[in-house]
Amino acid sequence: METRELVLKMAKILDEKGALDIQILDVGHMTSITDYFLIASGRNAISVRSLSEDLEDKLAEEGVLPRRREGVRESRWIVLDYANVIVHIFHPEERAYYNIERLWQDGTNQVPFASVEA
Repeated sequence: METRELVLKMAKILDEKGALDIQILDVGHMTSITDYFLIASGRNAISVRSLSEDLEDKLAEEGVLPRRREGVRESRWIVLDYANVIVHIFHPEERAYYNIERLWQDGTNQVPFASVEA
């Protein structure tokens, strides 16, 4: 599966599970650590964990496993590292505080994604 196809599939999985404010940023020209950041929010810590687990489970069915995961225990900011895509699932308070979109958006790198609720 191509990386762009993978990140769009991930966004769709999160969207169908009820993730909020999903954003995909193409950061490959800004860093060598990954090609895309997928950023989303859950409504609360339980939702953040549930989004993370659902994404991991659905991707694992296709043999796609994260290299690393962080923040699962606290479920305030979970990071799933899929090499070419790094997924950030935030509790709303952490998302507002860290505002990583501000750090990584350059005005040209947001990948269009239409939520099913839009």
